[in-house]
Amino acid sequence: MANNDDSSQLDAVLKGLGIGCAVLALIMPGQVTSRQSRQTPAALQQMALEQLPRVADFAEGQPTPEVREMANWVMGSRDHRGMPFVIVDKRHATVYVFQPDGKLKGATPALMGSAVGDDSVTGIGEREMSAIRPHERTTPAGRFVSMPGVNSFGEDIVWVDYQAAVSMHRVRAKEPRERRLERLASATTDDNRISFGCINLPVGFYETTVKPVLGAARGVIYVLPETRPLQAVFESYSVAAAKP
Repeated sequence: MANNDDSSQLDAVLKGLGIGCAVLALIMPGQVTSRQSRQTPAALQQMALEQLPRVADFAEGQPTPEVREMANWVMGSRDHRGMPFVIVDKRHATVYVFQPDGKLKGATPALMGSAVGDDSVTGIGEREMSAIRPHERTTPAGRFVSMPGVNSFGEDIVWVDYQAAVSMHRVRAKEPRERRLERLASATTDDNRISFGCINLPVGFYETTVKPVLGAARGVIYVLPETRPLQAVFESYSVAAAKP
């Protein structure tokens, strides 16, 4: 064990080194700061994006070719900007939730707008639900930046298209004749078109998969079209870029 004199000498050396480093920092600041610390936030973000995989990871999942190609395009083009993302397959009434690195966090059947179509009626978000006609109850296709929110019932939801009042939320079985829970649990997705346009998810899936990923931060939601090709909705989409 060092004696008091040795400890005093060590303290003096350390203090001297500290003063020397401070002087060097004043004389040559560019030499004593790391290269990374000199990068702008935008440059650091770009570096992080470049380190992400170029294809999505579905693990044991078996998506449709269209969903797989879309997810690969998102990762290859970095269109999600490093945020978590969701792919909504309206044709098969299925929702896929991905982490920022392209790993599939979960997939589930979902309830969609009862009307076939890829566009929302202008001003529909400002109308009472009772005034929305059957052919207007569409889930719009497109790229949407999601936002956590709260609906008129005080429930937390994920906004997909705020202007059109379209969100992802837990399924509500308030009207027994609609059989929403039974529709979600059925072996086929042929009966999953029932909502006014919102994307209804099983409660357990919303709590364990959607809420942790999109409940406190923004993400990107890609709703695939059902009446138009992908390129007509996602202008920068490239089939070649979607191939691993």
